[in-house]
Amino acid sequence: MIKIAKIKYLPNNCQIIEDGDYVECAVTGKKINIENLTYWNVELQEPYFSYKEAFQKREEIDKK
Repeated sequence: MIKIAKIKYLPNNCQIIEDGDYVECAVTGKKINIENLTYWNVELQEPYFSYKEAFQKREEIDKK
């Protein structure tokens, strides 16, 4: 059974709170396999599919 993980995002790594196979991108909703997770925002505690989504989120925040 494939299940979503709960993760605490830290500055240089992340801590798995609840085991799972993936997380969902905060911008697109795309599934990100845990082993492929490389982009996240510590302050917002959000994962991103790629640098593009991370950049898009940063632009949204900067506009506010």
